Formats: sequence, C-alpha cells, structure tokens
Amino acid sequence: MPCRDSFGLTGTLRCGRGTVTLPRLGVIRTHESTRKLARRLEDGTARILSATVSRTAQRWFVSFTVEVDRAVPARHARPGTAAGVDLGVKALLTAVDDTGTVITIHGPKPLRAGLRRLRRAARAHARKKPGSAGRRKAAARLARLHARVADIRGDALHKATTMLAARYETVVAEDLNVAGMTRNRRLARAVADQGFGTARRMLAYKTAWRGGTLVTADRWFPSSKTCSGCGTVKAKLGLAERIYRCDGCGLVMDRDVNAARNLLSLAASGAERRNAGGGTVRPRRARHDPPNPEPGPRTGARPGPPPGNRRLRHERP
Repeated sequence: MPCRDSFGLTGTLRCGRGTVTLPRLGVIRTHESTRKLARRLEDGTARILSATVSRTAQRWFVSFTVEVDRAVPARHARPGTAAGVDLGVKALLTAVDDTGTVITIHGPKPLRAGLRRLRRAARAHARKKPGSAGRRKAAARLARLHARVADIRGDALHKATTMLAARYETVVAEDLNVAGMTRNRRLARAVADQGFGTARRMLAYKTAWRGGTLVTADRWFPSSKTCSGCGTVKAKLGLAERIYRCDGCGLVMDRDVNAARNLLSLAASGAERRNAGGGTVRPRRARHDPPNPEPGPRTGARPGPPPGNRRLRHERP
C-alpha cells in the first residue's frame, strides 16, 4: 500500500490566532487564519482531541479532531422547500425545486482540463534518473498538479452543496453505485472527475447543520428512465440519449431535468415506488456516517475511522 506522510499527536494542543502549538514542535505560525477555531476554544464551545500532521504536494498541514458544540436550528430557514438533485457526467448537478425552477451547475472538470499538463509532468518524472535531485523536483511538480486538481474539484463541490443546503429544507439525491460506475473504462475518468461520492457526503452533513434533511432514493430507482409526466418506465435508455422522449404521453425533456423531477416527486409522495426489477423503493433519511457504503468489502481494505472521529478543521502551518 502507498505510504502517506503523516503522523498523529495528542497531549498539549493549542490553537491561537495565527499559530498552533504542537507537542515537541512548539509554536508554529500558520499560513491560513485560525481565528475561528481559536475563538471557539476561548469561548469553551470546542475542545481539541487530537491532531494529525500531514504533507501533500510539499506542503504541511495540521488537521485537528475537534469536539464542537454546534447549535443546530430546530427548523430550516426556508421550511417546506424541497429539491430533487440529479448528479451527472455532463453537468455536475441538475436540480428541480418545488416551484419548478431548474438549477444546472456545470462542474469545472479539473482533471480533464489539466490532463495534458499531468501527462507531460508524469513523462518528465519517469525520464529522470532514480534518486537524483531532478527526479525529486519532477515528483514535487507532479504532486502539485494533482493537488491543484483535487482543490478545484473540492471548491466547486463545497459551493454547490452549500447553496443547496441553505436554499432547500429537503434535498433528494440518488444512492449511486460510484464504485461500479468507475469500473466502466469509458466512464471512469469522467465519474471520478465529478466527485459524486464527495457530493453525497457533503450534502449529508450540511443539510443536518442547517436543520434540513437529505433523502436518498434507492440506487435501482429508475429516475432517468421514468417519465415525470405520466410515470411510464422505458425498458432501455442509452447514456448518449440526452433528451428524454416518452412513448406514452409524448413528453420531450432533458434527461437530467426529467430525473431531477422524478426524485422531487419521490420525496413529496413518501410512498413506495416500483423499480425496474420489480422491487420496492422506499425514501429514507440519509445517515450522517460516511454515506454510500459499497456492497462487499474490498480485498485488503483497511477499516476507516469511527463516525465520531471527524476532522473538522484543516490549517496549514
């Protein structure tokens, strides 16, 4: 398994306004502001449990595991609002709310945009002599490019999910089989570039923070194949068909908008729906532990941290 440059710390851990104090390392200035966490520590509404120091692309980060007294509102700021969200490869997400408004957010697709530079950097790294200073420099440059791709993707996902959680009390999304989708060699890169699993995880905790609810539809619910007008389910719908045409009522609509409307109606009805295989699909609340567990353990997979051990703050020394 690949080695990750990180180590954990416990003991005397402090966070000031622009500095952190770590055992054996002392007081270290941070590049990013730490005033928010320092203010919570001073007020007694947060307590640092542990810290993890890690290195990513030649930059060192400290991540605190913090116990926080968070004031969760009893009701959402906009009660009664709802939106169905369809995650897609063409657009990052397509949402339809209870007023019929369609929201389309196109993701930046940072991997596709930076693929040429990544390939050139990878070739340059492979051509350097092992153990040389040039190879270390090439590896650092390649790591910075990969980190930039991840940062751009994370920024877009944070902005989109924060907007949805703040605007709608109930957000409906599908329980996508991301691991299965990435096994398709024609879709794997595009699916990974959008970050479906991360979007689901962000929606789960952000809706809870704002007093809302994330409802997940069963992964076999045919949201794209079902007509949002008459309920007719198509036997087959190719991925290349971007326009949904219903043979029953003649509805013509963008397939992502049609899927989002079906998800919205699923949350509004609260009733069981039939899926393509003849089973039932029951809407359920999303759990706030890491969502979308794939069926069956991976070979050699290491167990993740318990649900309560969440890293809530990342600071850069």
